[in-house]
Amino acid sequence: MTDRYDITGNSEGQYQPGSQELVLLNKLGITELQKMENTEFDHLIQFQIALFDELLIDQQITSKDLCEWHRRWLGDIYAWAGNYRTVTMSKGGFPFAAVPQLPTLMEKFEQQYLQKYTPCNEFKRNDLVEAMAVCHVEFIIIHPFREGNGRLGRLLATVMALQAGMPALDFEPVEKNKDRYIEAIHAGHGCNYEPMKLIFSEILGFSLQQTSRNENNE
Repeated sequence: MTDRYDITGNSEGQYQPGSQELVLLNKLGITELQKMENTEFDHLIQFQIALFDELLIDQQITSKDLCEWHRRWLGDIYAWAGNYRTVTMSKGGFPFAAVPQLPTLMEKFEQQYLQKYTPCNEFKRNDLVEAMAVCHVEFIIIHPFREGNGRLGRLLATVMALQAGMPALDFEPVEKNKDRYIEAIHAGHGCNYEPMKLIFSEILGFSLQQTSRNENNE
C-alpha cells in the first residue's frame, strides 16, 4: 500500500511475498490488492453486525474497546490487529503521532473525548454532530493502528449515532469529496472542528434521508 502511506520500519512494514508491495503481510496469504480490500470489507460487515447487536445505549466507549474492535475485525487477517502500531506513518506529507506517544495519546483521547462524548444516548442532534466530529478528528490525527484507522473512526461515529437513536451512518457525502474531508482533518489539527462538523451534519442528514426512503419503499 505504498500509494497510501509512507512507513519506516519493522514487521508491520513487510509486504506479502508476490504482491509487488501492494498487500501487507497477512495470515491468509492474499497477494492481490482488490481481494484484500474485499476481504477486509467482508470482515468489517460481519463484525459490525455482531457489534451492533451487542451495543448498549449507555455504554461509554474506551480506548480498550477500540483495540478490541480492531482485533475482532482484522484479527483473522493480520497478526498485529488490536495493537497500536509500531511503525512511523504519514500521509500526503502529514505526519501522524509518533509511535512512543501512542499509549499516552490514546489514554488522553479516552479521558478528554470518549469520556466527554460517550455514551451519546441523551444527545440532541447538534450535540451529536459535535461529538462525532471532534472524536473523529482526534482519532484520525493519532492514527493508532497500522491499518484501518479511517474505517474504525467511521465505526466509532456510527456507534455514537446509534446510541443517540439515529440510523447507522452512510458516508457517501465523504466519498464524493475526499479533498474536503482531508482539509477538515487538517483544520481539526489546529483545533478548528467546524469543517468536520459541517461534514458530519451532512452525513447525518443524508443517513436520515436514506433511512426514510428505505422505510417508505418497504
